[in-house]
Amino acid sequence: MADYVDFYSSEQHASNVGRIFRPGAEPLPPNWKHLPIGYHGRSGTVVVSGTPVRRPWGQQQETAGAPPRFAPSRRLDAEVEVGFVVGVGTRLGERVGVGSFAEHVFGLCLVNDWSARDIQAFESVPLGPFLAKSFATSVSPWIVPLAALEAARCDPPRRDLPLQPYLADAEPWGLDLRLELECNGTVVSRPPFATMYWTAAQQLAHLSVNGARLRTGDLYASGTVSGPTAGERGSFLELSWGGTEPVPLADGSERLFLEDGDVVVIRGTAPGTMGGVIGLGEVSGTILPAAEASAIHRQAGAVSPGK
Repeated sequence: MADYVDFYSSEQHASNVGRIFRPGAEPLPPNWKHLPIGYHGRSGTVVVSGTPVRRPWGQQQETAGAPPRFAPSRRLDAEVEVGFVVGVGTRLGERVGVGSFAEHVFGLCLVNDWSARDIQAFESVPLGPFLAKSFATSVSPWIVPLAALEAARCDPPRRDLPLQPYLADAEPWGLDLRLELECNGTVVSRPPFATMYWTAAQQLAHLSVNGARLRTGDLYASGTVSGPTAGERGSFLELSWGGTEPVPLADGSERLFLEDGDVVVIRGTAPGTMGGVIGLGEVSGTILPAAEASAIHRQAGAVSPGK
């Protein structure tokens, strides 16, 4: 894999996150409907479906103004996403217009952008996600070509504000994908991809508008997919409403966030031609306990001061 970029393109998800963290304030950032917000991740920690995910350590602040503590994340989350894989790259300085999307993107896969919400809350002031995201991102094991998804294409949601010309829709690149999030055998959410405010074509146009080079094998992801109802929220942050509303599982247990041993599976389908259905496969991962504190301290002490 070359590079990895993750976007933040579901209005429902972004609004839910805003209401959870900034109650009473405007939920969306001022720039949200002007451009597809995104961040560059680490391609080195993108792993294939079935790879276990170890609970990360990081700095967390329990109360405002208090000193942070360094500990394993207690608010580990999953995120239902769709990834797009570049097939044809560009030269440095070249831009890709929205109308050239299909000339550069080969196909899509399913993505789970694992997130440590407590680490993220402390480190994301002011620059955004970093260690809370870079410990693991899981992808499904095969790519579904765009050419197979013609029957899934649909119009994106209505735009509320005028867009810059480079983001104006050239053709309908919304996708009517049906997704589901499962934890320990219980389907807890069915997010609809057709509601995504920003399309993959707009994301690619924005990613390259400054002349950033695309390379074959680049992966960029949609951001968490959420719909307008409670059963369509694509993360435990939203499903538990910031850890205040337990999510029931079929075995009688409940979850606010993910626990050690939990198995998370994301699946998806798309409409095919003549009424058929195309399977998008699945991406799964099992949560492993955090590394022992003694091992963390040994590794930190292995580098002598001044090196």
